[in-house]
Amino acid sequence: MQNRPRILVVGSFVMDLIATTERIPPSGQTLYGKEFHMAPGGKGANQAVQCARLGADVTMMGCVGDDIFGTMLLDTPRAAGVDISHVVVRKGIASGIGHVTLEVTEHTAQNRIVVIPGANRTLTMEEVFWIHEEIASYDIVLLQLEIPLEVNLAVARWAKEAGVPVMLNPAPATELSDELLELVTYLTPNEQEASMETHLPLRVDANNRPDHDDLLQIAAALREKGVEHTIITLGGSGSAVVETDSIRYVPCVHMEHVADPTAAGDSFVGALSVALSVGMTQEQALAFASHTAAITVSRMGAMPSLPLLQEVISLLQERKCTEVPLSALEALQ
Repeated sequence: MQNRPRILVVGSFVMDLIATTERIPPSGQTLYGKEFHMAPGGKGANQAVQCARLGADVTMMGCVGDDIFGTMLLDTPRAAGVDISHVVVRKGIASGIGHVTLEVTEHTAQNRIVVIPGANRTLTMEEVFWIHEEIASYDIVLLQLEIPLEVNLAVARWAKEAGVPVMLNPAPATELSDELLELVTYLTPNEQEASMETHLPLRVDANNRPDHDDLLQIAAALREKGVEHTIITLGGSGSAVVETDSIRYVPCVHMEHVADPTAAGDSFVGALSVALSVGMTQEQALAFASHTAAITVSRMGAMPSLPLLQEVISLLQERKCTEVPLSALEALQ
């Protein structure tokens, strides 16, 4: 059997506090919700767990507080087989918290999230310097924006110097420096993040599809900043791979029931990185990622919703998806 791909994730740990309601209350109004629960999350940790559940050899670097949430946040990655030996436990600092309001109707679920970064923003250059010596041993590096930007910049630079591809999920949305973007191999924004990053509009047509010319202009602007590949996630419209003069749309894989979209993007990014690391083409990897994320949105919670490899394989077989070569997944089993 081939060696499993080695993936390094540098990012956040966030405990999600989730209130489910049938309707988001307007300003000044109080409504009764339907239920409340907690689930471990954080964009970095979600992506790490998804990669591990799909069979990759994953190392996670980040920071939690020395509170009960910090302990809980490490339990799920550890159980998934993620190497968390480098994670910093910060004394006297609270772990990151995500306040999630989930509006659930008969057919859809939409979320609104406020993140309080806590310990995530305290990660230092000294604490991540070990990566400089070891980064060449990884197949891909995953980054997001819930930790200090200087840490992301340093890790991306070390990866570039070592010839290791970098996948940056630019969330939460913020304007990034050209210095960071020129180090990125794969940029995976959603439509709002892509528009904010480039200061260009991304309009939609009557069918809620993104404007073709707007997508091309956004991708061209990102390419000028040095980004090699731009993959824009479009929610229920799937995703778009935007090249120099063309766009390839990857349709969304629809499930009968949508429970919670909270970790859908992280599931997609994790699955995409695993698929690319085992040698799939971009088209094959995107189809694999779409099926993985579809399972995620059909379940509640962030990390609890992330599927195992066999579950994804079963969905691929059920939907008769011939785009994904199951033989390429043998290294993960």
